[in-house]
Amino acid sequence: MDINPRNWKWARKSDILLILSLFLLQNHLKVFVILVEANSSVHIVYLGQKKYEDPATTKRFHHEMLSNLLGSKEAAKSSILYSYRHGFSGFAARLTESQAEAIADFPGVVQVIPNRIHKLHTTRSWDFIGINRHSSKNLLTKSNMGKGIIIGVIDSGVWPESESFNDEGMAPIPSRWKGICQQGQLFNSTNCNKKLIGARWFIKGLRDQLKMPINESDMEYLSPRDAGGHGTHTASTATGYYVNKANYGGLATGLARGGAPLAHLAIYKACWQIGFGGCTDADVLKAIDKSIHDGVDILSLSLGDGIPLYSYVDHRDSVAIGSFHAVIKGITVVCSAGNDGPISQTIANTAPWVITIAATTIDRAFLTAITLGNNHTLWGQSMYTGKHNHGFTGLTYSERIAVDPNDDSAKDCQPGSLNATMAAGKIVLCFSQSPQPAIASASDSVLEAGGVGVIFAQLRDDGIQSCDLIPCIKVDYEVGTQILSYIRKARSPTAKLSFPRTVIGKWSSPRVASFSSRGPSSMSPAVLKPDIAAPGVDILAAVPPSYGSGFALKSGTSMACPHVSGIVALIKSAHPNWSPAAIRSALVTTASQVGTDGSGIAQDDPNHKAADPFDVGGGNVNPNKAVDPGLIYNISIGDYVEFLCSMGYSGASITTLTKATIDCTKKGHFGLNLNLPSITIPNLRKTLTITRTVTNVGPVTSAYKVVVQAPHGITMTVTPQTLSFNVTTQILSFKVTFFSTSKLNGDYKFGSLTWKDGKHRVRIPIAVRAINFESFADL
Repeated sequence: MDINPRNWKWARKSDILLILSLFLLQNHLKVFVILVEANSSVHIVYLGQKKYEDPATTKRFHHEMLSNLLGSKEAAKSSILYSYRHGFSGFAARLTESQAEAIADFPGVVQVIPNRIHKLHTTRSWDFIGINRHSSKNLLTKSNMGKGIIIGVIDSGVWPESESFNDEGMAPIPSRWKGICQQGQLFNSTNCNKKLIGARWFIKGLRDQLKMPINESDMEYLSPRDAGGHGTHTASTATGYYVNKANYGGLATGLARGGAPLAHLAIYKACWQIGFGGCTDADVLKAIDKSIHDGVDILSLSLGDGIPLYSYVDHRDSVAIGSFHAVIKGITVVCSAGNDGPISQTIANTAPWVITIAATTIDRAFLTAITLGNNHTLWGQSMYTGKHNHGFTGLTYSERIAVDPNDDSAKDCQPGSLNATMAAGKIVLCFSQSPQPAIASASDSVLEAGGVGVIFAQLRDDGIQSCDLIPCIKVDYEVGTQILSYIRKARSPTAKLSFPRTVIGKWSSPRVASFSSRGPSSMSPAVLKPDIAAPGVDILAAVPPSYGSGFALKSGTSMACPHVSGIVALIKSAHPNWSPAAIRSALVTTASQVGTDGSGIAQDDPNHKAADPFDVGGGNVNPNKAVDPGLIYNISIGDYVEFLCSMGYSGASITTLTKATIDCTKKGHFGLNLNLPSITIPNLRKTLTITRTVTNVGPVTSAYKVVVQAPHGITMTVTPQTLSFNVTTQILSFKVTFFSTSKLNGDYKFGSLTWKDGKHRVRIPIAVRAINFESFADL
């Protein structure tokens, strides 16, 4: 033992220095930890589908992955906030930017997403048209969310287990309901509840058409169960119950619901994915027949014929025939306009007793950044949420890697057109050569050739198709040309594709979807079609679980139709005694003609031309105004019969519709005088007078003054100029005289006629085509 006092002195000094050093080191480490924590933020590490069914195993897997990143189990435990291990696999953890970048390269990691603060909002389309859950003044509240109303959907069936069809908060099934829950493959009575109160399926017509036995398969269910998703999507759009945090691969996240969340749903499966697929007239007619028997209030049909159309008394037009019988029973029938636009005269479902719906956009986009090798960033849209290389990758133009340089099919990346050796590992730029762009097909072609991504330039700007295996980004021709210019200038062109993100409220909307079929009607030009437009582009709604999250984004007038079906349920709940014609009138006369930027609704084409009544009918649906229209244009069944007589159909043929003996006595211009909430004159020679009748559904005592916007080259005179209603007078007629000042045959010109009382604005669209000769004898 050292007993030298001097040595003791130096030992004490050494101890003090050591203790001081340890103290400083400890504080330095604390400061370092604080700095690290200050530079950390919560990131969501998304791993996609679960690798393990056992939640505990999944949780351990998450901790091991984080431990490997951070260096210890203790650090991982301190970092992790949540382990997602039931519906999907992933976790939320505090990470620095460098740690987030590092873990993004780990095997199995699909995406690393910075955590953000969100406000609760719907999946957009209902908020966009003014039906907000939290407002006490809108139609959703006034109608008690459609409580007690029954919507029948004729489509491809339903996935009953979807959260959209749970019956939480639903009223008991109405005692008037006569429907059943028909059994079949993977479907029985337990699949129905107070929300989904009935389900039937109809296949005899298809079985006969195919001339072959139809057996149970994975591609289709011989029952009301939906295999393809179309029926589930439309049904949940019309009347789905509230589902929190609905999304498609993380896109369009929000509160999903249908238009009438408390309305009951009845499913009629008449459309199939067997053979060439589709819905036969026999099956559709039987579905309509059963729906009338069962007691539905509304029928929603997102189906129809193409051009040429059959006559309204021809049983091959099953929708026109069946819907006529439904309307006789007071059932409102809502139909899609078709997806053959933007060509004129392509509209389907043109019978005057159905409500025909065009499709428009909403103010939501899924922006995706394309960063070129010169650091110039361009923007497109995409729904791809899978895993791909985050870094810069080789970029080429499809024509440069064509199998046959003389074959134009490589331009839009058609199957088999690309050289696999030259496409391997590259992002491929393709240019659509067709009016019907096929980005999904191009994606398959590029993938088959070994490519890792697609940039698809196309003319049309509405609707996005999903690509499941490689990123595909839609751009317009301008952006596509800029990318091509870069490719041609660069020695080794590269690009980096980002993940899409949901952006709301940055574009003027609505715009008419280019695919939406246009009027005028080729069957009855004097009947304005479509009646109205509604959201139908990139609509999020429920689908079978084979889609992944149970929700998907779809586009089409099929998606627009159930929006209006849901709104009709709300109106019917608020006004149970209104006729189908009265409800249609309320929708048309209160529709909006103005976009979010204050300008008129435009078509969704590169020139954004102004929309006209053959694009949108009365305009874009405005539910909150439709519940209080002020005046309505009503139509009786007898009026429809006289309309059919005026079209030249025989009394015998119309008798088959009405089951009453019809004697068609010609009445001059009755087709033009059918009391529609619109006026369309296909052939105006000099002058013509039209009559309309309105019923007051507003304050008993009220006075309306007329405001006219005459079509170009046409003068309009309205008599009387004022309509005065009182206790004894609630129905009044007026006459509109049209006079053509044109000396040439021309195209349709458009205008409007509006009655105003200071509160209500009751507007009907007008379309007139002036002619100066009808035959060579007039020349």
